[in-house]
Amino acid sequence: MARIEYYWEKSGKRYGAVKIWHDLLEERTVAARCTVVRLMKSLGFQGITRGNVTTTKSNTALPCPQDKVNREFKAPAPNIFGVADFTYVRTALGFIYVAFIIDVLARYIVGWKVSSSPNAQMVLDALNQALAARQPDPKTLIHHSDRGVQYLSIKYTERLEEAEIDPSVSSVGDSYDNAMAETINGLYKAEVIKHEGPWQGKKDAEFATLKWVYWFNHERRLGPIGYIAPAQAERNYYDRIIPVRDLSIACCLGSRWSYFSKKAACVYALRRV
Repeated sequence: MARIEYYWEKSGKRYGAVKIWHDLLEERTVAARCTVVRLMKSLGFQGITRGNVTTTKSNTALPCPQDKVNREFKAPAPNIFGVADFTYVRTALGFIYVAFIIDVLARYIVGWKVSSSPNAQMVLDALNQALAARQPDPKTLIHHSDRGVQYLSIKYTERLEEAEIDPSVSSVGDSYDNAMAETINGLYKAEVIKHEGPWQGKKDAEFATLKWVYWFNHERRLGPIGYIAPAQAERNYYDRIIPVRDLSIACCLGSRWSYFSKKAACVYALRRV
């Protein structure tokens, strides 16, 4: 019971039984998952449940790029495919807004920004942070967002063009068209805003967001990537990457590879030459 309480407290009282069970397995503590469920219930411990989040204000009159993703949120490598979205936070001083940019391979948050206004500059700052952190090769990255006016603004689209990033925008007004970003928003709202609130203003929410983003990237276990943290998933990718000579051959094969896979192989091969 002491180890269950330790890991539950370490997660900020966010984890449910499945993630606690994976923590125990990692430290080689043998326990059945059903036993962890039962013990957590007896201790009164429970995980946080994610809710639904909708923040988009679309303008169908604005010109926008095609949807190049079609709800296929998969990438063969880091820095190939990113998704973007923002959400809102109610504070005692009024609403604030938080933008995220996520690398699809491991769900790693590569850029974020807290702002008192949901304007184009907010999402642009998150984008610039992501570009500075990752420095993706030109013409190799797809950026996907919903039809929010911030992402279709002249300033934002010009920055994407300047960085030679291929833009993609949701085809319909449906959260499933940007599902991965919506999921991260939902986790943030559940694990930070509702769990740690109420909030006095931008300053305290921004500090909490800073701490959560670091924890999310380096410690939070995510089911879709095997109940490991995003940073670990990226390390695993680089540990198992195939030799450059095989990648060069794979680039030439082409026809059996997806659009993203051919890009990832060729980019990595060029980096290693």
